[in-house]
Amino acid sequence: MNDTATIDWHNLGFHYTETDYIVRCSYHDGQWSAPRATRNKRIELHVAATCLQYGQQVFEGLKAFRGVDGKVRIFRMEENARRMQASAKGLCMEGVPTDLFCDAIVLALKKNLRYLPPYETGATLYFRPILLSTTPRISVGPGRAFEFIVIATPIGPYFPVGFLGTPFIINRHVDRAAPLGTGQFKVGGNYASSFRATEVAHAMGMSCVFLDAKHKRYIDECGAANFFGIKPLPKRDGELQRYAYVTPKSTSILPSITNDSLMTLAREQGLQVVRRHIPVEELSAFTECGACGTAAVIAPISRIIDPDNATTYEFGTTPGTISRQLYNALQDIQYGRTTDKHHWCTVL
Repeated sequence: MNDTATIDWHNLGFHYTETDYIVRCSYHDGQWSAPRATRNKRIELHVAATCLQYGQQVFEGLKAFRGVDGKVRIFRMEENARRMQASAKGLCMEGVPTDLFCDAIVLALKKNLRYLPPYETGATLYFRPILLSTTPRISVGPGRAFEFIVIATPIGPYFPVGFLGTPFIINRHVDRAAPLGTGQFKVGGNYASSFRATEVAHAMGMSCVFLDAKHKRYIDECGAANFFGIKPLPKRDGELQRYAYVTPKSTSILPSITNDSLMTLAREQGLQVVRRHIPVEELSAFTECGACGTAAVIAPISRIIDPDNATTYEFGTTPGTISRQLYNALQDIQYGRTTDKHHWCTVL
């Protein structure tokens, strides 16, 4: 079915919209089944399944774009496959092979093609791959049977204001993840543990900045996204101003595929790329700050409030020059407006 769905693409938010099919694979007795598309959106689970009893579950997020040339581009899905494999290993699960992962994504795209938003609507087709442990078990330990499911749904911008400045507030009283825990893996529990802070921030019209759990001094993540800051470098006489793209280094941060892409583009644009601890007080040295991830791409940060120190760091309500340049460079690749020299996109 390739007829276009009747949807107001320009006003589509970041929420679930029912599509025609999901894709499923099962792992039993040491092997994966072939991907199969089904209209049944329900999962039948044993009540003692380890995904329910002990949270043995991981997931991913990636997008497909309708390009300027009418072709479809899936962005860096092999990298998403590898990240899911790392998450699965971290939770003692059977990883989904890269070929199987990619075949399932392509099948989900083809079976839901009428939900792929048109070019220049600002909307995309979002895929949510999920890996669940289905083994019935009451004693504490990992399961050995798994279900891999791919949901496809059209989405609009993650932040309601789109590519405009979003305010954030620092929360020192809730930890998203422990330093050597599951923060580096895309685990549902990491997000559930953040709700106590993010819901408070959202009620104030803001998003939340998490600090490292050990020292409560260094920036870890921005809500469900990676953080980056743009910092002027020391300038010599007669030299043009140069900048650094600075992003946190931490064992409790999810390795963002979007952030990795932006760091590559930043180097190409002449920025110095630095990954290190970022103390809160260094925010005063940044001219631009942003949250980045698959859902938001880049969400420029207008200000960061530190209520415990009665300090507010201002960055402006409109995107900074460098953030906009990086955002446009990445979107140009995703929409086929420029040469994809890194071979990030699978073109269909």
